[in-house]
Amino acid sequence: MYEKTISRKTVFEGRILSVDVLDVELEDGRKSVREIVRHGVAVAIIPQLPDGRFVFIRQFRKAMERVCFEVVAGNCDPGEKSATSAARELQEETGYRANHVELLGPIFPSVGYCTERIDIFFAEVAEQGATAFDEDENIETVILTETELDEMIRTNQIADAKTLAAWMLYKGKKGLGH
Repeated sequence: MYEKTISRKTVFEGRILSVDVLDVELEDGRKSVREIVRHGVAVAIIPQLPDGRFVFIRQFRKAMERVCFEVVAGNCDPGEKSATSAARELQEETGYRANHVELLGPIFPSVGYCTERIDIFFAEVAEQGATAFDEDENIETVILTETELDEMIRTNQIADAKTLAAWMLYKGKKGLGH
């Protein structure tokens, strides 16, 4: 299966993403249009404290018009390795410094229209220092047990896709040294 791109027009360029409209030809010769959101690599982190609890965040998300519980996450800076970005975002958003970060795997949040890849990490953390939020961020750190997280997911209090995927990857691999 393959689609040949006939033409591409960028219809929007913003600070963190752009939108392209592509005219494509399918293998059988039919023509179609694809709208593609172009987004760089991002990271999401499941940080765990020495006592076994986890560090998550709460913040208002305008697109959803609600406060969301989420994993710590952010975009990689141009040329930045995702492990470096993960440690940086963790410190910026929560104040916690990573003693160790481990890649759990990549996810592609919406393959039908978006190029974004999110590299999911597990981090062991210890002491908390100062945060360094972006000027437009208002983030609250939340410490939760595994049982509390599972219950929040079961009751739809956590519905963010990257958070659900990160938690699934963590739980699927936690027997490998966590």
